[in-house]
Amino acid sequence: MSWPYSLLFNGVFRRMDPERAHELAFSMIERAGNVPVLRDIVQGVIAPYLGQRAGGPGSVRLFGRVVPAPFGLAGGFDKNARAVRGLTMLGFGFVEIGTVTARPQPGNEKPRMWRELDVRGVRNRMGFNNEGAAVAADRLRALRRTAAGRAIVVGANIGKSKVTPPEFAAADYAMSARLLAPWADYLVVNVSSPNTPGLRDLQATESLRPILEAVRAAADEANATVSTGADRRVPLLVKIAPDLADEDVDAVADLALELGLDGVVAVNTTIGHNRGPGGLSGPPLLGRGLEVVARLRERLGTGPVIIGVGGITRADDVRAYLRAGADLTQGYTSFVYEGPLWASRINRALTRSAGSTASGRYE
Repeated sequence: MSWPYSLLFNGVFRRMDPERAHELAFSMIERAGNVPVLRDIVQGVIAPYLGQRAGGPGSVRLFGRVVPAPFGLAGGFDKNARAVRGLTMLGFGFVEIGTVTARPQPGNEKPRMWRELDVRGVRNRMGFNNEGAAVAADRLRALRRTAAGRAIVVGANIGKSKVTPPEFAAADYAMSARLLAPWADYLVVNVSSPNTPGLRDLQATESLRPILEAVRAAADEANATVSTGADRRVPLLVKIAPDLADEDVDAVADLALELGLDGVVAVNTTIGHNRGPGGLSGPPLLGRGLEVVARLRERLGTGPVIIGVGGITRADDVRAYLRAGADLTQGYTSFVYEGPLWASRINRALTRSAGSTASGRYE
């Protein structure tokens, strides 16, 4: 943590309710990202690597795109696609919005977010609070109207609406996919949050299969009927929990291969703690995240993409994920503790050491 941000965190943010502090910081990022001259100056100073079109050090060829840097923002920070430009301004190589649900929902009652200062973690039981897939899709559509917006690699993370019974989960996910697929560079089916009742049960392959099949069909249908200036098949990934047993990780990998999924995001928050309700994120996840990524890569082979997420604080953590078999990485929790230059520091270090990764997809 840099000393100016340390003063701000300890003097202001640490004294505030965590969710209120998040909203304050988020609003500042959103507003700055909506001022073109300010946004371009800031990005030019702290994240010049994001201007790469192709072939720059550390860039990655994935999803039919060149991702300019391997460390991106995980789902959960920008649930409603409000601040994509501001977040890339701060140095994230790509942004995953969401989790988005088919229907707008307020999430769980407050309080629902807590800092775990002793481990520099965050515990939350937010419950997919968001404005709904239609609103997020409208914002992504507007983003894609500009050349700068089209240049950003954006994923869309989709979850089940809380009011939807499990037996109708496939249709619920498909509705979100239909709305978001034309504007996203990839879709992530989130069946691993601990904060929606019954959601993690959908990771069982017999429940997961119809969801993934319905999402795939809906995304293909949407891209065939909505004119986006490109004839494409949006990549589809699934996000899994760190608490899955190893044999269940293998089963998800096998299903991904069977259905021709484009990849897996590993891992979500963990319920393997005794700190209170909700899922824990941050450094305690790093070890298990690396284990799951390595197991997935061994099972999946070289084809499907793996996005490693969980416990990343430094560039060395990203390098560990890449050595374990990840193609891209994401973070969120350490943004709270490290401040606005966090992503830029990591990606600058990674672009300086490009070539030391394990993935053949790197330039």
